[in-house]
Amino acid sequence: MERRSLLRAAVIGGTSAALGGTLWRGAAYAAPAQPGTGPYGALGSPDANGIRLPSGFTSRVIARSGQRVGSTSYTWHNAPDGGACYADGTGWIYVSNSEINPSGGASAVKFSSTGAITGAYRILSGTRQNCAGGKTPWNTWLSCEEVSLGYVYETDPWGTSAAVQRPAMGRFKHEAAAADPVRKVIYLTEDETNGRFYRFVPTTWGNLSSGKLQVMVAGSATSGSFTWADVPDPDGSPTATRSQVSGSKSFNGGEGCHYANDTVWFTTKGDNRVWQLNLLNNTYELAYDDSLVNGTAPLTGVDNITGASSGDLFVAEDGGTMEICVITPDDVVASFLRIDGQSGSEITGPAFSPDGTRLYFSSQRGTTGSSSGGITYEVKGPFRS
Repeated sequence: MERRSLLRAAVIGGTSAALGGTLWRGAAYAAPAQPGTGPYGALGSPDANGIRLPSGFTSRVIARSGQRVGSTSYTWHNAPDGGACYADGTGWIYVSNSEINPSGGASAVKFSSTGAITGAYRILSGTRQNCAGGKTPWNTWLSCEEVSLGYVYETDPWGTSAAVQRPAMGRFKHEAAAADPVRKVIYLTEDETNGRFYRFVPTTWGNLSSGKLQVMVAGSATSGSFTWADVPDPDGSPTATRSQVSGSKSFNGGEGCHYANDTVWFTTKGDNRVWQLNLLNNTYELAYDDSLVNGTAPLTGVDNITGASSGDLFVAEDGGTMEICVITPDDVVASFLRIDGQSGSEITGPAFSPDGTRLYFSSQRGTTGSSSGGITYEVKGPFRS
């Protein structure tokens, strides 16, 4: 997948927007796009689950906090957050973090080849405020603690092996992780107003017990070149990891992170931006910035992010209008779905099933606005391939 930057021709409209370099030079906007010009078309009326979807898509509720999952005996966790999917024979598994403190942890749901729920269970316990994380190429789930001096835990989506704490990956307010099998590193975001963007370089790829924690070094501009520098004390004590390397670049509230084809994207909620790093030439730029369109773009409150085989990025909102928005390789930003009646919540954990036909995600606090009101959904339909 080769993506262009969104810093090119500008088009904005009621339900979709593409941002461009002309905006950076103060040029006028291009002619507005028409509603429904995103790749999936306009959103329909709310379905029985209160979700507005494009034509051809359907939703179902997979789990609710405090209630049993399907016909299993397992009770779903509160405040569902980051998630990922794993192939499991002819079926698959969806894992989900729990962003509560104390307790936290993560759970999993198993599906058959037809999508029927066949099991649910706990894969991590006794941790704190597990927000996002990331999938590894060796099929483990990295669950990240979003607390000061938080840890990364490596977990088994099948629940067979015990979770392992990975202190070598640094102790800070972790958010998300994304594996890069080409450079054999794990990228990490930090949810602080002056957070940093890191990468962990394992001593041996596939073993996260030891290695080097590095931080991105760059100027204050929104585009340019970057390098990596070792963090001297990954344990973050007595000096926070974000304060140890002179010239490391500050980011306002790191959130979701996604890697594909020599590019890594990550979101920063404090300034509502999506950043893009070209790993072939070590340059960075903005892939999305709603301030450039005066708040008229559909995506507000960037948070978790994932990608589809089509090259589309799917970005969940924390706030905004409770939408998942799509950013296409053609630089179109459009609403993909919206959840009605849950303004006190946020959308978390977007992840595709292995065959790319189902998208899983949660409304962290549901209709109640409380961590005990979380709802986990599945959307099925004709996703682009």
